[in-house]
Amino acid sequence: MGPAGVKSGELRVPTAIAVTSADTALPAQDERTVPAVVLEGLDRKPLEQALAELHTLTEQHGYLVVVCSQATPEPVVRRLHTLRSLLESDRIALFRPGLPPLGIAVLARQLRQLASCDLGPGVLASAGRLLTHYIHAGAVLGSVARLDRVPVGLKAHARSWVPGSQFAVLAHPDPQLVKVAPDVTLKGPEFSTWMLVAKGQLQSDWVAGLGTRWGVHGLRETPLPAESPVWWGTGRMVEFCGYLADLSVLYQLVTSVRQTSCHWCGLDVIGDRCVFCSATAPPAHEPAAPRALERGRQRTPA
Repeated sequence: MGPAGVKSGELRVPTAIAVTSADTALPAQDERTVPAVVLEGLDRKPLEQALAELHTLTEQHGYLVVVCSQATPEPVVRRLHTLRSLLESDRIALFRPGLPPLGIAVLARQLRQLASCDLGPGVLASAGRLLTHYIHAGAVLGSVARLDRVPVGLKAHARSWVPGSQFAVLAHPDPQLVKVAPDVTLKGPEFSTWMLVAKGQLQSDWVAGLGTRWGVHGLRETPLPAESPVWWGTGRMVEFCGYLADLSVLYQLVTSVRQTSCHWCGLDVIGDRCVFCSATAPPAHEPAAPRALERGRQRTPA
């Protein structure tokens, strides 16, 4: 089966894709995109309530992939690790790639698109690492004085104190920083993308011109994620993200990569590390460790 999904007549509950705030649960890209599970306020709920909710999710969906940014508050991240530990579950994956918050939202939606296809939970979860390579995430900033996630030279720091200065920064995949000017650009993707824009407390039309130079299919807007000012070090910004939107392209990318079986939990994965149990593939000269108990071999319910 291809991206058309499961066969007619079959009932399948997709692997759940979760985010930690509602503003990173983007609207569906197409009619097949599964809804995001929003785990908002985890750190503020009683532990027993949060534990019961997460247990119910894993029982309903079989597997849960939580995608969050490196700007997600530490109490939320600690609560997620605590809940996973208490549930003693290797069916919950916590994925925190080095993408800015808008890129995280885009990646989570791409995984929600793929969740409707015939991909096993291990492949779907590890697809997140693969798809990050195709996301071009950046921002126009009114100041880089507090930007610590992208290399910033002393000259740029000095210029950031000049009133009216704006900087264009590409955080991923290849960090770039330039001072905004009509004839200045950032190196973009070598393939066709859409562009998503989230405006903060900065007026700038430069991003629209960047989209034209990148040759994007179109430009869409969304509210700025609450974690973006934390990640970028300022609220005076316009965040942007170039991404692949077509499900068939995403599916082809993921299924073109060789799949292997995790030697620990038994899930099919792509890459050298299982996102669920964190086991890495043993060196070729070493024998594989014994597989986990049979419960670890479970798949998403058909």
